[in-house]
Amino acid sequence: MTTEVPHHPVRSDARDNRARILEAARTVFGEEGLGAPMREVARRAGVGPATLYRHFPAKRDLLAQTFAEQRRACRTAVLDALADPDPWHGFCDLIERICELHAHSRGFADAFMTAFPEAMDFAEDRERTLRAVTELARRARQTGRLRPDFVVDDLVLILMAHRGLQDTPRTARVAASRRYAAYVIEAFRAPEVTTPLPPAARLADSLTRTTER
Repeated sequence: MTTEVPHHPVRSDARDNRARILEAARTVFGEEGLGAPMREVARRAGVGPATLYRHFPAKRDLLAQTFAEQRRACRTAVLDALADPDPWHGFCDLIERICELHAHSRGFADAFMTAFPEAMDFAEDRERTLRAVTELARRARQTGRLRPDFVVDDLVLILMAHRGLQDTPRTARVAASRRYAAYVIEAFRAPEVTTPLPPAARLADSLTRTTER
């Protein structure tokens, strides 16, 4: 009696198809944002729509896997910032790293900042980041290095403005993002004489309510 070695070509093909779909999704959503159609992902991956939906029944499922690495990087940035013994340095480092993550992918920036129904899984990442910034700001104010009138809505404001960099050439986008972050940090630094700012717009609350609809 002989033992036949099982052969699973379908499983191997499925793994290859899944890998191609995710690679195509990173490119398509990264360049075009979350509004890009699923059929374009399938076309770039060289698979049919049925194959795409067999692996990812909904766009939400595909987005969660497409940006898994960026989501891990975002969580790591938050944890590193909170663990930094220098609250001001942690605060600045978090802003720089979040801006760079957004600069690399229009889709991730969309998922993090907007209320796409397909991106609801990203709400937890956003809320975690906003809570971390609130805590870091509290600590940094105590050192006297963060301007006293900073509120977490200011971070939402600068990230909303940062999305405008998606319209710049890809080759210059990351460099522009880093310079933008540097300007923002200087604006948040406590000056010797503080000039009162206009009232803050409650952007964080508005974003959360919109997402929950």
